[in-house]
Amino acid sequence: MKVALSVRGLTKSYGNVTVLNDVSIDFHAGHLHALLGANGAGKSTLCKIISGLISATGGQMSLDASDYQPGSKQDAEASGVQIVQQELNLIETLSVAENLRLASLPNRLGVLRMSELHRSARQILDRFGLPDVDTRTIVGSLGVGKQQMIEIAAALASDARVLILDEPTAALSGSESEELFAHLTQMRKQGVAIIYISHRLEEVQQLSDEVSVLRDGRLVTTEPIAKINREKMVAWMSSEEEARGGSNHTAATFESHRRGEVGLSVQGISCGMVDNVSFDVRRGERLGVAGLVGSGRTELLRAIFGADVADSGHVRLADGEAVRFTHPSQAVEAGFAMVTEDRKQNGLLLTQPIRTNTSLAALASKFSAKGWIRQTAEVESASAIHASLETRCQSLEQPVGTLSGGNHKRSRWPSG
Repeated sequence: MKVALSVRGLTKSYGNVTVLNDVSIDFHAGHLHALLGANGAGKSTLCKIISGLISATGGQMSLDASDYQPGSKQDAEASGVQIVQQELNLIETLSVAENLRLASLPNRLGVLRMSELHRSARQILDRFGLPDVDTRTIVGSLGVGKQQMIEIAAALASDARVLILDEPTAALSGSESEELFAHLTQMRKQGVAIIYISHRLEEVQQLSDEVSVLRDGRLVTTEPIAKINREKMVAWMSSEEEARGGSNHTAATFESHRRGEVGLSVQGISCGMVDNVSFDVRRGERLGVAGLVGSGRTELLRAIFGADVADSGHVRLADGEAVRFTHPSQAVEAGFAMVTEDRKQNGLLLTQPIRTNTSLAALASKFSAKGWIRQTAEVESASAIHASLETRCQSLEQPVGTLSGGNHKRSRWPSG
């Protein structure tokens, strides 16, 4: 088997915290290599080093047996290494066509050739199974699922030698995922090495040729998929104590605490594609909102929360008055909390500390007095929240943008 990409002894440290420790893996041409591990295991860090987004503290890489040390994402792409990250990296103010051809905009003497741009973008979208997407549509007006598919389509359209996909199906429907899998099969036949991160073990078993498992920044094992099963994968991803069957953790159980009285009533909410939606949620009840990508799930929740202003309808919390929020601050003041779908764009201040992101929603009500932040109370609250959620971090003053995807979710847990 031809080794397309080889990493040897890769290490990455932030201060005195090592997040990737002496990792060595070979990725073969024409193979799909799955990377597994719990949140914070080092998967995304490894892939960011490979794709030039961050630099390693130590170690070497080679691409097709030649030294490979990308100084940037552009360097990596020029070498044939493409990455589609879990967090979207489209430019929301540009059109679909411009995002698809951003790295190679067709031009003549510096003048953009619009007809060629849209023609080539149309070919990419049709090839990827997106005939309903207009190339002139502004990307920011699309839902997260469609944006994810556009970013994947752009990567698949490139002449990649190595393709990295980080949780690519997280926002896709079943049929969209199957369409992606068919494209990946074709790319493998063309000799592309695919690095695939997923928590969905059924996908890993269906797609992969090899599996590497990371735990606490270290490589646990690399095995052919034919030699392992789901139980082994789970054991390798767990802590050493859990793998031996000695964990003190208990599986989460979900008991019904539903009471008779209505805690939230939504009546006749309409906003964009959401048309006259009504439902009641009783105290202690968990209500799931399901639907395919583009069905209006996110739009419904944004309208309820005031992130988008509803055209009609209202919400009522417990015995309060019927209201239609026009800004999220009104919803927060009324006792609502929302964990956003797109944490990078709408959920976090990536350059700010974990502490700030955790307390932000309740800063005015709980952690400030007469214009001064009560930092002791803020730190105590943030510490308690992150201890209960088992966030892996160097300190609460660490910029939240340096955390893994799973730890991002923990850092935006409502503190109000």
